[in-house]
Amino acid sequence: MKILCLGGGPAGLYFAISMKLRDPAHEVTVLERNRANDTFGWGVVLSDDALSRMTKNDPVSAQAIRDHFAYWDDIAVVHDGVRTVSGGHGFAGIGRKQMLILLQARARELGVDMRFETEFKSAEDYRRDYDLVVATDGINSAVRREYADVFQPDIDLRKCKFVWLGTHAKFDDAFTFIFEKTEHGWVWAHVYQFDANTATFIVECLPDTWDAWGFEAMSKEETVETCRKIFAAHLGGHELMSNAAHLRGSAVWMQFPRVICGQWYHENVVLMGDAAATGHFSIGSGSRLAFDSAIALAEYLHSEPNMQAAFERYQAERRVEVLRLQSAARNSLEWFEEVERYLDLPPQQFAYSLLTRSQRIGHENLRLRDPKWLAQTEDWFQEQAGGQPGQKPMFAPFRLRDMALKNRIVVSPMAQYMAVDGTPGDWHLVHYAERAKGGAGLVYTEMTCVSAQGRITPGCPGLYTPKHEAGWKRIVDFIHAETDAKICCQIGHAGRKGSTQVGWEEGDAPLPRGNWPLISASAIPWGPANQVPKEMDRADMDKVVIQFTKATEMARTCGFDMIELHAAHGYLISSFISPVSNQRTDEYGGSLENRMRFPLEVFAAMRAEWPGAKPMSVRISAHDWVEGGVTPSEAVEIARLFAAAGADIIDVSAGQTTTEARPIYGRMFQTPFSDRIRNEAGLATMAVGNITEAEQVNQILLAGRADLVCLARPHLTDPYWTLHAGLAVGQDAGWPLPYLAGRDQARRLMQKQVEAIRV
Repeated sequence: MKILCLGGGPAGLYFAISMKLRDPAHEVTVLERNRANDTFGWGVVLSDDALSRMTKNDPVSAQAIRDHFAYWDDIAVVHDGVRTVSGGHGFAGIGRKQMLILLQARARELGVDMRFETEFKSAEDYRRDYDLVVATDGINSAVRREYADVFQPDIDLRKCKFVWLGTHAKFDDAFTFIFEKTEHGWVWAHVYQFDANTATFIVECLPDTWDAWGFEAMSKEETVETCRKIFAAHLGGHELMSNAAHLRGSAVWMQFPRVICGQWYHENVVLMGDAAATGHFSIGSGSRLAFDSAIALAEYLHSEPNMQAAFERYQAERRVEVLRLQSAARNSLEWFEEVERYLDLPPQQFAYSLLTRSQRIGHENLRLRDPKWLAQTEDWFQEQAGGQPGQKPMFAPFRLRDMALKNRIVVSPMAQYMAVDGTPGDWHLVHYAERAKGGAGLVYTEMTCVSAQGRITPGCPGLYTPKHEAGWKRIVDFIHAETDAKICCQIGHAGRKGSTQVGWEEGDAPLPRGNWPLISASAIPWGPANQVPKEMDRADMDKVVIQFTKATEMARTCGFDMIELHAAHGYLISSFISPVSNQRTDEYGGSLENRMRFPLEVFAAMRAEWPGAKPMSVRISAHDWVEGGVTPSEAVEIARLFAAAGADIIDVSAGQTTTEARPIYGRMFQTPFSDRIRNEAGLATMAVGNITEAEQVNQILLAGRADLVCLARPHLTDPYWTLHAGLAVGQDAGWPLPYLAGRDQARRLMQKQVEAIRV
């Protein structure tokens, strides 16, 4: 094949090498605008797995690169005057210029024709003269621009400002993150050694801080000097340096563009490296993406029957891998974009939050990397909570007013649809009792409705007759007598989502017969098949307030430890909060203040009836997942308003407020909303949403993303989830006395499994 690589960076050079290795007969030309020794940026980071793939592809160039590596095992976080160090991370750095010199030498050795100081023509011209044109022309790719209608680039310019600098100060013992509070705001640096004498020093800050410092008006030299002064305490008298000789003034500063293309090839032109997709520098994935893509395309061009098939496989497989890495990179860069919400965390927790920001490194993975550091951090968490050293975060106690929880695990509300005329029966007694016996610190009821018309389905329980009160008291009394779990009653009204079939029938569909009238904030049906609710007038509101108050009074008589106002998921209270369902033009619609007026009225009435020594929570939908709906930023204000009215903790859910919602699912997908409310508003929160493993629970808690963690479906399949999670990590979560023999047998079986694995 006659091949042209447009761009002589890592992607272009390594693809040229990879093609010549597979068939020396290929005619491969690399065109580069700059001189051979020109480079921008300072160092390149590669992980152990990236190096392994490069070694398998080309042992010669991989060894040459390894011979020039600076290795480090530790990550250091300098924050609030404290340097926190964790080990076992295994990275290597090399100067970008040195790496290009080595790749150029290898390419030259293999017969690649490299032409420097050559301006590119149109790719349309080149592709007539070459069998294959590979666009490796970087983040501002001209080829991608030329065929933008085909490649469909999605470019998201992120908000942080950053500048690549270097220093001769020594940082050879750890990849170091430094956070400095200045008179104009926080500025931080990503620092790593890449040769014996030089380290990369990336300075980053938020736009407001950048503006306050006046960087836009500074010359390049003034920028470098200002950054030196900010980080002088960490530089040991050394200077900071810029090698961006081609840039002037504020142009040395950049904002990271997250790039992903819908299509990666056109005819015989294909994108590679930053031209196709970018990886944020905070997880060091850019070079890895380039090298992996070069290897993959070279392999497919020699294993697939034709170029079209090779391109199709390349795009299908590499795009999935890129999206996976970009997801981790997005989590990481968003953490830095919102870092100011975490900077008041204690140093240990701040460092843990930073290390787990991308979700690529989990709690137990950190234990494998540095068990001593993680154990010390876990003990710190227990000490703050008044718990016992040696225990995992999920087993730390927690207190809300006079309610003391033995651990941080919550059995989330789960509709059972088994009540008869609103009365909980034997099913409910067994269901809730089993989960209380199962080790969780707090057990929730399903949404318990304040009236017959407020039920979701005919199978939903209530708190509006003496029979209901007696049924719930029976359950509460058993849990208090036989377990050390606490129980919370979630109180709500279905609103426009009421009068529907039970969960295992046709979800959210009206009853075949016997439907009851509905009310809501506005006369908007839940769906096309649902009835139009009445828009509530003041008399309706007064009636509903009384119903919530009476339900609260009954919950107090039943002996519940805590109650929760259900203000989420599109039910009645939620329908006032969300602009999707509240289109009123009176004082209860429009602004957030107006939309919150009735929900806060209901909450205040409940709080007045509920004992002052007992806590109250509110469940909110922190994101409507639809244009014009509640946003995560507005959710912070919603949480603040409920907290000001007396809410002790915010139960942070999301969605289910409109059929138009388009949620982005994934593991722990709603935890960021809890994180934001907890760390921006300074409120206690509960995290929910596809949390399934003890490791996830521990990570959420230790990173300060929530105070309690709710699990729903895992408790449906295993009522003893908490007890089993404790056994798995060698901790006793408080087994009921009659079950101790089962606990001991389970321990022995686990030990045998461990021994078998070791053998």
